[in-house]
Amino acid sequence: MMRKISVLLGVGVLTAGLLLALAFWWQREALQQPLQLSAEQFVDVAAGATPGGVLNRLQAEGVLQDAFWLRLYWRFNLAEHALHSGEYRLTPGMTARELLTLWQRGEVVQYSLTLVEGWNFQQVRSALARQDKLVQELAGLSDAQLMTRLGRDGLHPEGRFFPDTYRYVRGMRDLDLLKQALARMDEVLAQEWAQRAEGLPYKDPGQALIMASLVEKETGVPHEREEIAGVFVRRLRIGMLLQTDPTVIYGLGARYNGNLTRANLREPTPYNTYTNAGLPPTPIALVGRAAIHAALHPAAGNSLYFVARGDGSHVFSASLDAHNRAVREFQLKRRADYRSSPATPELKKDSQ
Repeated sequence: MMRKISVLLGVGVLTAGLLLALAFWWQREALQQPLQLSAEQFVDVAAGATPGGVLNRLQAEGVLQDAFWLRLYWRFNLAEHALHSGEYRLTPGMTARELLTLWQRGEVVQYSLTLVEGWNFQQVRSALARQDKLVQELAGLSDAQLMTRLGRDGLHPEGRFFPDTYRYVRGMRDLDLLKQALARMDEVLAQEWAQRAEGLPYKDPGQALIMASLVEKETGVPHEREEIAGVFVRRLRIGMLLQTDPTVIYGLGARYNGNLTRANLREPTPYNTYTNAGLPPTPIALVGRAAIHAALHPAAGNSLYFVARGDGSHVFSASLDAHNRAVREFQLKRRADYRSSPATPELKKDSQ
């Protein structure tokens, strides 16, 4: 009897060993299988999805086989790793093991959106609306409602978002990207305000941001930022009208057709610095760090006027007579390739 039991135990152990070895073999084969792809493909992992659920879906789509063994492998070897939501790029020749490694590392496909210095907020909203990988939550909201959603009730949105390239993944909300840009502007403005020059005619960082937006829109070549800021700061100090065309254009809004007329310069909008003293009520564009720095560190000097040469640079003058001569030379006899500042770059979107 004991011999029989011993034989049965031996057979049982051998059978178990064979089954275990077979299981390891099946699992290895499942991991080493190449994905059935003829071209690059993306798999979308929704928030809350499980590895088992996605593996079952890929098996149903014919991308892989033996999802059962892959699920077991994840459960016993990678269970401590969360499956990050987003898109994962699958390529021909990739194995199931490499797919699981992508999930383990959370290597989701990233997209980018560049907010450009000099853009206004409507351009920002349009750029966000074109990002088809973002969850669109802002459509239909007014600017005021949007700012309330961002926790800044009553704050005008213009100029409050830092121009930079922002990375995002599929499923991220447009609101989330704006929160990043808003927080980044708060950070940069606070840093620059803390290091500002003395004696500036600004009551608070908000006014410095308004000035920076004028510098941003008027600057054609980077080295002139501080000099342009200097002109505007001197005008503020002596109570002289700022008389800067970009504010008039901003006040016209959609009515601006590319041609600024004398009638436009007399039109009484809140942003017309030809008719209103001091700074406009809000910024007029997205502002980069360099323009903020210039507004807070204006160049010393005595110039009160500047006029565009037509190549992006300006002629600065201390007297009206000198300014008028520069206007006659560079404005009234415009060259064919005349421009006051560089063209605004177009939106770029890519993935990596």
